[in-house]
Amino acid sequence: MADVAPQTASNASSAPDLKTLLLQNARKSKSIYVDASSPSTGGRKRIRLDPAVAAAESDLDKTALSLRLHAEYKDVLTLPEVIASKLPAAGPRKKKTKAPAEEAPAPEEQQTRKLIEGIPVSRSPANGGPNSDALVLSRNKPSSTAAPGQQQPGQQLMRRSDVSLVQPKPDWHPPWKLMRVISGHLGWVRALAVEPDNKWFASGAGDRTIKIWDMATGSLRLTLTGHISTVRGLAVSPRHPYLFSCGEDKMVKCWDLEQNKVIRHYHGHLSGVYTMALHPTLDVLVTGGRDGVARVWDMRTRANIHVLSGHTGTVADVKCQEADPQVLTASLDSTVRLWDLAAGKTMGVLTHHKKGVRALATHPAEFTFASGSTGSIKQWKLPEGAFMQNFDGHNAIINTLAVNHENVLFSGGDNGSMSFWDWKSGHRFQALDTTAQPGSLDAESGIMSSTFDLSGTRLICGEADKTIKIWKPDNEATPQTHPIDWKPTVQRRKF
Repeated sequence: MADVAPQTASNASSAPDLKTLLLQNARKSKSIYVDASSPSTGGRKRIRLDPAVAAAESDLDKTALSLRLHAEYKDVLTLPEVIASKLPAAGPRKKKTKAPAEEAPAPEEQQTRKLIEGIPVSRSPANGGPNSDALVLSRNKPSSTAAPGQQQPGQQLMRRSDVSLVQPKPDWHPPWKLMRVISGHLGWVRALAVEPDNKWFASGAGDRTIKIWDMATGSLRLTLTGHISTVRGLAVSPRHPYLFSCGEDKMVKCWDLEQNKVIRHYHGHLSGVYTMALHPTLDVLVTGGRDGVARVWDMRTRANIHVLSGHTGTVADVKCQEADPQVLTASLDSTVRLWDLAAGKTMGVLTHHKKGVRALATHPAEFTFASGSTGSIKQWKLPEGAFMQNFDGHNAIINTLAVNHENVLFSGGDNGSMSFWDWKSGHRFQALDTTAQPGSLDAESGIMSSTFDLSGTRLICGEADKTIKIWKPDNEATPQTHPIDWKPTVQRRKF
């Protein structure tokens, strides 16, 4: 027993103490986990392996811990080239907003997060470089390789601050007021036409007569009889002393205003003729009606030049202009067609309306036009027929449209409602209802036809109460007395 005790004591004295063992263990860990080639270590740094425990010590060596974390995850920071080539370019990520009820982390956890996120980047190239360890490009600095006008990754998901999406401010227009009521017809006034010198206008009605009225006084000048059914369309030639009329009796007549009698008939329509228009430069007449076609007539020889077929419903309105498309037709089949007059074929079909299109209006100065159907008025750009905007707010069957040089668009409804619009912005600056004549039925308050005179300061409306009403702008109104009730909105291009 005496020999055993000294041997045990000698073994204990020769064994290393606990501090030496810990240091040896730390060196082994350092040689395994730390990049010895890094100049930041210098072989003098101590490593604390547990971030949670080390966070409580004030002398924590952040560089050593960061290096260890970086060494462990260095190989998984970047994807393999085979996988990275198949993925799209990474765009800017959206910052996550903290929920209001989320509690702040404990101080120890905050310190640990800072240590993990505080990996030094001096060992790698600049963020976003070719050898970068980052998976997401910087959100603050644009890529230097992109062209000046090229779209950056992720920008396609952002709303463009485009000025064209903002509704333009409408121009101020004075409100319109009733100036004169003309009585004389015994039926609904279905057609109106103004003479090129602006001295008189003609009206056609359900009493089968055409009446000529003095523009200045509203007095009756002449009554023309010859149709055997409702007169639905009128047109006055600017180059000849001719007045053209059409009606539900399938007749298209040419009246000589020097002799006040019919000199030509144009035969060919198979049913009632509802609309007509004269070409501004050519001696041709275009008519449309219930047989679903528009017919082009030689004014002098009475020859039927073209039969513009394609509509599947009644042709309710037709317009002519000098430039292509020279003929526009609106139909109750919910479409508007643009026609090549030389070839007699369709150039384009506008199918945006959901209900029958009853009215068209071409702007006197711009190469644009408007079309109206039930609860819907749309503006189009010619020659291709590109959709421009909607005129929202007139919820009625739109029977008639008219526009003047002052960019005022008028729409008349089948229920007697009237709307005045700013042509450029689509803002409705006035809405009112017409008043039927005493003794008329409530159902006889519809606006059946309308037109502006050549000066644009008189609006003539033919109504279902058998009267003709003339409206004029209020000259006493100012932008201060009648301000624009308008709020800017972002336009939605709904068709």
